[in-house]
Amino acid sequence: MFDALDPLLHSQLRLAVMSLLMNFEFADFTYLKEKTGATAGNLSVQIDKLEKAGYLDIEKTYKGKRPLTRCHITKSGINAFETYVKALNSYLKPDSPS
Repeated sequence: MFDALDPLLHSQLRLAVMSLLMNFEFADFTYLKEKTGATAGNLSVQIDKLEKAGYLDIEKTYKGKRPLTRCHITKSGINAFETYVKALNSYLKPDSPS
């Protein structure tokens, strides 16, 4: 039987954001936007969903007079991502038939 895939992480953009954040302590909004190719509006909505799920912490500050949004993956987010990857592997390497 296949493991369940987290529907929140099954979205291409949310999965891309989580994948990027698994490699860095934090990333700012502009970096995530550039790397994912997402529009600002779509990225904003998706990181909000990840934050509400407890997968990200979002810090809003200013750099000079410009707003700066930083995203940080939480322990819950790391666990969810690792579980998602493990579940996805169950689809790629199913048990052999008896």
